[in-house]
Formats: sequence, C-alpha cells, structure tokens
Amino acid sequence: MGYKIWEEALAANYKTTVSWRRQLHENPEPSFEEYETRKYIADKLKSFGYEEIEEEVGGGGIVAYLRGKQEGPTIGFRADFDALKIQEATGLSFSSKNPGVMHACGHDGHTATLLSVAKVMKEYQSSLSGTVKFIFQHAEEVLPGGGKAMVDAGVLDDVDFIYGLHLRSPLEYGKVTYCSGYAMAAPDFFEIKIQGKGGHAAHPNATVDSVVIASYVVNQLQSIISRKKDPTKSGVLTFSTLKAGDGANNVIADKAFLKGTVRTFDPEVRNMIEDKIKFMTEQICKAHDATCEVNYGRGYPALYNHETETEIIADLFKETFGEETVESTPLRMGGEDFAYFLDEKPGSFFFVNSGNEEKGIIYPHHHPKFDFDERALLLGGKCFLAIIDHYLTEKETHKVKASSAVGE
Repeated sequence: MGYKIWEEALAANYKTTVSWRRQLHENPEPSFEEYETRKYIADKLKSFGYEEIEEEVGGGGIVAYLRGKQEGPTIGFRADFDALKIQEATGLSFSSKNPGVMHACGHDGHTATLLSVAKVMKEYQSSLSGTVKFIFQHAEEVLPGGGKAMVDAGVLDDVDFIYGLHLRSPLEYGKVTYCSGYAMAAPDFFEIKIQGKGGHAAHPNATVDSVVIASYVVNQLQSIISRKKDPTKSGVLTFSTLKAGDGANNVIADKAFLKGTVRTFDPEVRNMIEDKIKFMTEQICKAHDATCEVNYGRGYPALYNHETETEIIADLFKETFGEETVESTPLRMGGEDFAYFLDEKPGSFFFVNSGNEEKGIIYPHHHPKFDFDERALLLGGKCFLAIIDHYLTEKETHKVKASSAVGE
C-alpha cells in the first residue's frame, strides 16, 4: 500500500477539493482577521477524523497530526490561508463576497490542496512509519507574518523536515518547479522624510529645496547597487513613491517624502544596503542644509531551500511525474515567510505552475483578476503524497510512477 492507491483516492476527492477551494475563495479574510477561515479548516479536519488538533498556534495557526502505526520521522507540510485587501475583478461565479478582499495569491488553493491530502491520508494512517504534521498558517501576506509567530511558538520543535508549495500563475499549468539554495529574496521596506525650508520659487536662494534634495537622494542611492554591492551578488533598490509640494507652480516645497523597497539574498549585502541608505541620505541632506528621518523596516528573511532536501524532491518528482514535468526555476526577488520555517529545519519550497492562457488565466499574483487552473490542486496534492511515500513508507528506493503526471 502506498502512493498509487493514495493517488487514486486523491483523484476521487478532486471535485470536493475544488468545492473547498471555491468556498474559501468566496469568503476571503485578510491577514490576522481569518476568523471564519480558521473555523472552516478546523471543522474540516475534525470531520476527517482528526483528534490531535492545535488551534491558535502563534496567534492564528492550525496544526493537525497524522501519526503512523510505526515509528519514523516527522514531516511538516505548510499551507497559508489569508487573503489580500484587493477588490476582485475576475467575474468568477464564486467571486469574493467580501468587498475589498480577495484570494489573489492562491492561498485558497494551497489550503484546499493540503486539506485534501489530510483527508485522503487519514484513511491510510496505519500504513505509515512516522508522522505527518499538517500546518495551516495565517497571515503570510502582512508583516511580521504568521510564519514567524508559529515558529516562535514551537510549531517545528518536533518536525524533522518541512515542505511547502506555491501555485504560480500565469505560468502555464503542467510543470512542477524547484530552486536549490536561495530561492526568494528578503523583502525590506524604507521611508524617508526630508525637511527643508519652503518659499517662493523666484527666490530659491532663500529656501532649502526638498524636491531637489529628494532627487539627489533617489539618484545617489542607486549607486549603492552599482558601486557598493558585490556585482556577483543580487540586490535591488527601488523607489516607489516621491511626494512633495501642493501643486503650485511658484512654491518650493519644504517637505518631501520617499519610500521604496530593497530585495537581497546575502545577509551581508542586506546589512550594507540598510547602512548605506541611512548614512548617505543623512549626509546628502546635511550637505544641503536639510534634515531627514529614515525608517527602515526588515521583512521576511531570504528563503533558502536546503540543497539535500531540494535534490530529494527534484529526483522524487521526476520519478513520479516524468522528467518533462519537473524543471529547475531561477531564484525570484519576491518574498515569502516560509523562509522562517526553512531557517529552523531542513526542507524545501517548490512551485506548481497554474496558469492557463486558453482560459484567460494570465494575470500575476496580487492582481484583481488573478486566478489559477484548478487542476493544479490535484498536481500539488500528488507532490505531497510523493513526499509522504518517500519518507514514511518502508522501502529502499522510491520507484512508484504516477498513472498521470498532471491529472484529469
């Protein structure tokens, strides 16, 4: 008894999985406010027969244990379930019923996928040598993130390996991708307030022009990336906002406001850029007789996929789904708080492509028209089943082939 039978059960549960996803999609709740979503997940787990369930882990997470009959390792699987404060514009029959909130990042799919795996595997609990720990995480989208709170609460203390997945639209459905080593960046954010001296545009010598100073700051801070950072290491510094003045043509603004983001992988590069932003901004303002306030906020750490565990799942997925279905993907500059889990325990975060150009599923994450091909729910579930089969069934090598790489 193993992967083949589990896969058939998962496929049989596919339509139900889709219904769960749509129920979640219709009733999105933003980060740290997922009260009904948490109840929905916990109630589902109880209906599957789970008794060892922990709620409010780290302030809002949910954990369920599936303990096998025999001793063995404990594998953690994580799915996030919060939505974004975006007004949905998909036109789907199951569009959000909550104005201004939608699942625009696939978290409804992550949760439905893991619930399906939990339901199927409950029936085969006695065949396992070890434990599966299902981790449903709140508040991935908003700092400080639910992941850190759950890790701080000890959610990984009894876990040997941790894995998670993310759906990726608009990349065309049918591929599973992985990235060894650094895979996603540390996303930091900054705000700069410049205080000059306003006055009449005809007499600039009597003012301290905050617009000109802000322009110097924007221009000169780009040299941190081009001249201070090791060119063999990645780093991005982007200004997203510059505000000054009230629109009058003949008034020099006394204040300017800037904000932006920094994306890095290497901790030393991250520290250097933060230090240089603060130092250079202060010195530029001082040189022009202005003052400033620099607020720099650190986001999630860079997500690092452990090489051994990533190699294991890459080989495993190729064996299970076929070489043509599994690909390596380049590192990305987006952030993800699953990084906290991988800082604590070995594991990997992989991706399941979920776009479909023919069906108009072509919009990126965090877009009002974001959607995904629901077949990815089944493919993602099969990935988790393959990992369970690898770690928690007694055999020397994993040779099982799936009857279908991507399902029906």
